[in-house]
Amino acid sequence: MDRQLSLECIRVTEAAALAASRWIGRGNTDEADGAATSIMRNMFETVPIRGQVVIGEGEMDEAPMLYIGETVGSGAGSHADVAVDPVEGTELVAKGLNGALSVLAIADSGQLLHAPDMYMQKLACGPQLRGHLHLDDPLDVTVKKAAAVLKRDLSEMTVSILDRERHAKQIECLRATGVRLKLLNAGDVAGAMATAFSESGVDLYVGSGGAPEGVLAAAALRCLGGELQARLLPANDHEVRRCLQMGISQPDRLLMTEDLSGHGDVLFAATGITPGDVLQGVRMTQEHYAETHSLVLRSKTGTVRFVRTLHRLLPCDVAPLRSEQPPHSYTGNALESNVI
Repeated sequence: MDRQLSLECIRVTEAAALAASRWIGRGNTDEADGAATSIMRNMFETVPIRGQVVIGEGEMDEAPMLYIGETVGSGAGSHADVAVDPVEGTELVAKGLNGALSVLAIADSGQLLHAPDMYMQKLACGPQLRGHLHLDDPLDVTVKKAAAVLKRDLSEMTVSILDRERHAKQIECLRATGVRLKLLNAGDVAGAMATAFSESGVDLYVGSGGAPEGVLAAAALRCLGGELQARLLPANDHEVRRCLQMGISQPDRLLMTEDLSGHGDVLFAATGITPGDVLQGVRMTQEHYAETHSLVLRSKTGTVRFVRTLHRLLPCDVAPLRSEQPPHSYTGNALESNVI
């Protein structure tokens, strides 16, 4: 994997984050996602890879852009697997809440798991806990093991989990152990990734979330030296058949970090849309300028780069949004020409 792709990855997520940021707090998830997806697809045309989307916005007949199986890139360079989430946390953007990101991962061809769009049970941790935990342990055992490894009292541990009805029993169990809980409105990738950053204050991420997001989180955690253990949770025979069609012969087997993100080189990039534990959100600074805060990771070297960028915007980028604008109509031409 060419290391120069790191900067190219950031350009793509920056553009998507800038496009989505225009919809922060406006209550429309489709507009935010459509704007980010459109500009992300356009920006990929400048990236020197021959990529295939293995984690994307849906199937070819369900999504107009960045669908699973689509080819992206300029057509130059090496063959690569591509995983994208133009807006990770669309509801966070729509409601103006913290933690929304634009994310992507690029890996050598054949490395990333072709994950079907279904739930996945997850256990994520940072480097200090890697190899010490097991997804199949009861939740109270897991947090006690983690506390012992970290040499902390349970009351000093923080566990994050999506605030969902399906997690009611897990939340009750965790509270009974005495750990602190961080309940997330959304943001599956960000929640798992936070465990590898001490400044986030999060030690573990548990519960179930989207399988595609699990692949993206695994890519980030492999670069960071952390770990993601997972198991697909097909809800019916149709979802089992979908797993088999995508080459997953044992849908119920335990998946480790490398099963999800491969053993070869992988690049991961994320740009904050709204402020979060690790990245700041898009911020308007002076007139016609916007600031983005991004992260780019590489598994081969373990390099962690934070990138703060000022973008000069054209007048059409800061003009008021028209209420009659139909969904997914954002072209992003100005951003495409100014994100460099």
